[in-house]
Amino acid sequence: MSTPINLNKVRKARARAEKSVRGDANALTFGLTKAQRETVKKENSRLARLLDEKVLGKDANGKKP
Repeated sequence: MSTPINLNKVRKARARAEKSVRGDANALTFGLTKAQRETVKKENSRLARLLDEKVLGKDANGKKP
């Protein structure tokens, strides 16, 4: 005969694992400081501006001449 399983322990272990996964996802999403978020935002806008400048047939404002 096999040993009995405590279902409460299994349920609680599963809940802990789900919370850990959700916490890791939140850390990736919300884990940046305000300064880091601003730096990323500035870098993304700079890259978008550089990309817009390289598009053929458009002026600096992104409109067709």
